[in-house]
Amino acid sequence: MLLKELSEASGVSGGESEVRRLIKEAVEPYVDELKTDMLGNLIAFKSGSKKAPRLMLSAHMDEVGLIVAGFEESGLIRFSKVGGIDDRVLVSKTVLIGEKKIPGVIGAKAIHLQKPEERKKSLKVEELYIDIGAKSKEEAKKEVKLGDYVSYNTRYQEIGVNYAKGKAFDNRVGCALLIEALKKEYTFPLYGVFTVQEEVGMRGAAVAAYRIRPDLALVIEGTTAADVIELKEESYVTTLGKGPALTFMDTSVICDKKIIETLVELAEKENIPIQFRRFTGANTDAGKISLSREGVRSVVISVPCRYIHNPVNILSLEDVKNTLKLIELFLDKLPEGGKKQAYAND
Repeated sequence: MLLKELSEASGVSGGESEVRRLIKEAVEPYVDELKTDMLGNLIAFKSGSKKAPRLMLSAHMDEVGLIVAGFEESGLIRFSKVGGIDDRVLVSKTVLIGEKKIPGVIGAKAIHLQKPEERKKSLKVEELYIDIGAKSKEEAKKEVKLGDYVSYNTRYQEIGVNYAKGKAFDNRVGCALLIEALKKEYTFPLYGVFTVQEEVGMRGAAVAAYRIRPDLALVIEGTTAADVIELKEESYVTTLGKGPALTFMDTSVICDKKIIETLVELAEKENIPIQFRRFTGANTDAGKISLSREGVRSVVISVPCRYIHNPVNILSLEDVKNTLKLIELFLDKLPEGGKKQAYAND
């Protein structure tokens, strides 16, 4: 599985080209058609052989990150956030800037130079800068330009008992699973869509779904696992090691109940552990896909990840394995009848 390469690739929203190249090389031998649309979505198509529902499997390529917004005379670089990032996690982190991956460090005023009242407050992004070791604005501009994307400089590593750490597991783990799913043969038309700009408004998914007109959509995501100290279990959202997470609803979508029931039945039959996501405050690509054209029956299946949108995430490789099993079982069971009968609600 390409999780290490995908995790370490830079792909902040709007700058997904490196991730797209990796995925294209991985899936090209297994699909009938491969296209990149005007927004940057990578759309893989497997034609199948029978009349069946048109299925869209979707995973977004982009990650949260930063963008170069200005230069100080000293050579320090100002930046803005791309996507939802907690300012408190940024200071002292190492980053890579632009296509040349210029290394830098996010800095701030040293604590012994701060006034007592300043020490009581969290540092805001406006108080931070990136230091690339440049002596002047002119020197910095030789290496970095306005609008360059900035990603965390985090290496993937397997740790503990079948766990892994890395960056951008939201949603490179979904991309890795979608790649694996596309390697199998199916009897129905399947669109594997690697979307762009999910972290800034699910923009790629909206365009792709409008073009494809799917009958069903399965969105594969990395989602929050808050199974840490100081939180009660009901606030965990999901828990590492307890299997893929299914979503009933979030702020962007109410998932199709019939498809959820099917996924639960398959998991129980094959002894695959599953859990339900217990927080509805986030958005997913399913929100845009489900509202495309006349509407699309959509569900979300997620891999729990601790510390998403932070410079380092942690996941369970056993959860990844079980998520792939459940996805493949669902694809094997997809009805071969007409489109209107597939998982009908009435």
